[in-house]
Amino acid sequence: MAKPAVVVVGADKGGVGKTTVSRTLLDYFSANNVPTRAFDTESPRGTLKRFHPDITEIVDMTTTADQMKIFDTLNATSPSVTVIDVRAGLLSPALASLRDIGFLDAAKAGQITFAVFHILGPSIASLDEIAETAGFMTGAKYFLVKNFINDTQFFQWDQSTYNSYFHRIKDATELTIPKLNEMAYEQVEVSSVPFLKFVANKGINDDAANYSFVLRGYVRHWLANVWSEFDRIRLTDIVGSKPAPRNSEK
Repeated sequence: MAKPAVVVVGADKGGVGKTTVSRTLLDYFSANNVPTRAFDTESPRGTLKRFHPDITEIVDMTTTADQMKIFDTLNATSPSVTVIDVRAGLLSPALASLRDIGFLDAAKAGQITFAVFHILGPSIASLDEIAETAGFMTGAKYFLVKNFINDTQFFQWDQSTYNSYFHRIKDATELTIPKLNEMAYEQVEVSSVPFLKFVANKGINDDAANYSFVLRGYVRHWLANVWSEFDRIRLTDIVGSKPAPRNSEK
């Protein structure tokens, strides 16, 4: 049995597009034939589940019972990769919970592959988050994600100030999520389908759809750029899955 891999996506600040990043990860794993399950911690009404209902369960990560749903089943389920979309404002508390239940020790010991995608916002408060989460990153693959999806004026910090925070964490890796055409993004939101299905012109149940050719083109180009970032960090290798022929219109 493959070693389980857990990918946490979160931020201590809301409105930075963390669920969008989670959706791109699920599409990426799907296209690379990596069996994946997901947990949406926006309880009781989840956003991630709206786009990926077949593989996503809504949980309240602050409760012991729902923590057990996630972590007691890591070795008992066929998908070896678990993606957790952490509710806005709960990244640091979630990491503290993982420390308290011994998960971080298991990751440090190599029993579990652990990756954190920390979605940064445009304010100095997001830089302070880096310092706060640094203590939890031993044994984890830590990615600082500059997400341009929501704002064309994103991330206008002084570079020296940013570097002073970034270099506090050994082996942290930067990722950049480019901006998607606003109309294309809005149409995917209205359609409530994964980006992959929008590109393939399919509805949520794989029935034929009638999405704009132009908007599908924008999403296809954007998704390819996002996936090139995941390829750059060798994400399939990180989660322990052998690269497989990619299905770009699944």
